Amino acid sequence: MDRYRTCKCGSLDESYIGKEVKVAGFIENIRDHGGVIFVDVRDSSGVIQVVSNDDSIFSHLTRESSVSITGTIRKRDEDDYNDHISTGTIELLISDLEVTGKCKNILPFEVMTSHEVSEDVRLKYRYLDLRNPKMKEKIIFRSRVIDYLREIMKSEDFLEIQTPILTASSPEGARDFIVPSRKFQGKFYALPQAPQQFKQLLMCSGFDKYFQIAPCFRDEDARSDRVYGEFYQLDFEMAFAEEEDVLKIGEKVFTETFKKFSDKKILSPFPRLTYKESMEKYGTDKPDLRNPLQLIDLTDVFEETTFRPFRGVPVKGIVVSGIADKSNSWFNELGDYAKSIGMSAGIGYFKVEDDLSFVGPIDKFLTEEERDDLISVAKLKAGDVIFFIADRTKAYQYASLIRDELGRKLDLIDKDLYAFCIIKDFPMYEWSEEEESYIFTHNPFSMPQGGMDSLTTKKPEDILAYQYDFVCNGIEMASGAVRNHDLDIMRKAFEIAGYTEEDLQSKFKALYDAFQYGAPPHAGMAPGIDRMIMLLLDTETIRDTIAFPLAASGADLLMGAPGDVSEMQLREVHIKKR
Repeated sequence: MDRYRTCKCGSLDESYIGKEVKVAGFIENIRDHGGVIFVDVRDSSGVIQVVSNDDSIFSHLTRESSVSITGTIRKRDEDDYNDHISTGTIELLISDLEVTGKCKNILPFEVMTSHEVSEDVRLKYRYLDLRNPKMKEKIIFRSRVIDYLREIMKSEDFLEIQTPILTASSPEGARDFIVPSRKFQGKFYALPQAPQQFKQLLMCSGFDKYFQIAPCFRDEDARSDRVYGEFYQLDFEMAFAEEEDVLKIGEKVFTETFKKFSDKKILSPFPRLTYKESMEKYGTDKPDLRNPLQLIDLTDVFEETTFRPFRGVPVKGIVVSGIADKSNSWFNELGDYAKSIGMSAGIGYFKVEDDLSFVGPIDKFLTEEERDDLISVAKLKAGDVIFFIADRTKAYQYASLIRDELGRKLDLIDKDLYAFCIIKDFPMYEWSEEEESYIFTHNPFSMPQGGMDSLTTKKPEDILAYQYDFVCNGIEMASGAVRNHDLDIMRKAFEIAGYTEEDLQSKFKALYDAFQYGAPPHAGMAPGIDRMIMLLLDTETIRDTIAFPLAASGADLLMGAPGDVSEMQLREVHIKKR
């Protein structure tokens, strides 16, 4: 370390007073105080103030240049103490300065306030954005979390194994990124959507417990909690294991990690809900349990109604106590939100009066019998407001969004709580109107509950799978399943989804072959690392947790990808340019 530095800036304190040190870092600030110039030098550990008896030594400096500085530590005047930095009572009297990398005079943005700049500009100059201590700390934090995840897995005797990045394309639910082959004309590799098949093959290879900090590649549009292109997950699999074995490991991973890196409360043990329960209570399979509001099914109440918007369609209700005195403008704002999510007529509601009569825009359309049934089914009392959501195909979706909005507007969300839950017993299949066939609703490699008997005796829509998700504060944090390791059951499961045995052999050849050589029962899951860090850091966008993410558009603004390649490169992989 002696060539450029002997100490980190942030490690210096009053014990160094009178000692010669050498530091290296970036020029954060240059301040001229009437002929006396102060320079702040920043490295990854902190900031030190540098002064000189010869101010000309600083004349050629520009902010954000990298420098190596030698000097002696001395105590600041008490009036000049800076309580905002750890080195605020000392300064470095310079004796030698070397500019190791000169910065341009004009910066694209101020490093210390980079978070105020548009994300596209930050991503284009990400190396400057990451100099901001707040951004740098997020990447350091990410490294610490991943280190800790490795500790947990190894403490449970999991073996870390790397799986390939170049592999074969397979229909696993999202679009593949494909890579043309130079050596095999007209053929393509694909980047793995997840190490799904490889980790199952490792179980067939005799490894009892596998894990990996795994990159996954999916051509799916970005969201606030999903990056485009590439993301990372803690992928793990267990041989001779059942669902409960995996759920215990998953709960340990989340509980211990969130306790280690946050002071917030954790809902423990994690509540377990079936997919059906979650949809009925919350309208989604990713419920935010910090919100106490639940849905009520009112479809039967309005089975014979003459009110056309409620007749013959699912009707959901949400009861909120003690808000009947809210202003009309408050209810109008909720109506405007309902329209913004696609509820063209807004949202219907009643206020419950002291005598249990109703006041609201649709009261006049209901019969006395329907009013009485509502009071009974919804357990209404004075001061309550009941909101109605009715739609032939989107009742659950709209009800879930209205529930979330009510939680926000009424400040019902405990922001100091991580409300984890486990959603299980997902349907194995759903009917696709677009494809006019049954499709897998979750992982196609999952074991159906009841095995072959369910596949041969039940309607496809009634078959459940050993599939499970971990959810926290309304965000899916992990997904997993007990795998289908029986070739006969696999043939039948894929047959229901429209695959022939020839499809199975060609699209999943490795698993098809491996399962003929004594495959053990196995199960696993994959917590999303980026989402874990996003929640722990409480960031607005998941891209802030990643050193070099793609933009929301999918473009790499730093490296200029996707970009053009030469005619020669195209010819080498047997592709003709249009």
